[in-house]
Amino acid sequence: MSILTDRDVMAAVRAGDIVLEPFDPQCLGTNSYDVHLGPTLKTYHDVYADKSGHELVPLDVSKPRATRSHEIPEGGFVLMPGELYLAATVEYTESHLHVPVLNGKSSLGRLGLMIHVTAGFGDVGFCNHWTLEMVVVKPLRVRPGMAIAQLCWHTALNPPLVPYSSKPDAKYVSRSAQPQASESHRNFHKP
Repeated sequence: MSILTDRDVMAAVRAGDIVLEPFDPQCLGTNSYDVHLGPTLKTYHDVYADKSGHELVPLDVSKPRATRSHEIPEGGFVLMPGELYLAATVEYTESHLHVPVLNGKSSLGRLGLMIHVTAGFGDVGFCNHWTLEMVVVKPLRVRPGMAIAQLCWHTALNPPLVPYSSKPDAKYVSRSAQPQASESHRNFHKP
């Protein structure tokens, strides 16, 4: 696999092999593209004990969990350590011949922001907004629309037999600009 440079990304966008909506050439780096924080964050509901007496209710991979939405005001939203925040990119992306990879921005990493817990690799055929799994080590104020992460693409040796969007068990194919909570419970409830 080889990584696409700015010239390759532009050619892939023109050919329709990579879709970025909206696309802004100013966001194109030498071998990456900056994506931006959408206006909504989600947290899991009653995951931890709080001052009002809710007891610890751990997340369970076999059960869906309710989320709470938080709109990010123009003045920003302070992310707190110990909480997982789901966010979505402003950009809708598609990748038909290339393996998309989502990475944090080094300037934000230096402030203690991790933009994904474990899901940095996408699949050929992924067509959606990216859900970010954000965690911070110190309180950090984020703002809607800020450059939050960067995408890069690797060239696959061959097209896949079945692109992600065509897999019958693909969990995140419904187009949504909202952060998407875990669908791991679907692995436990197959007919």
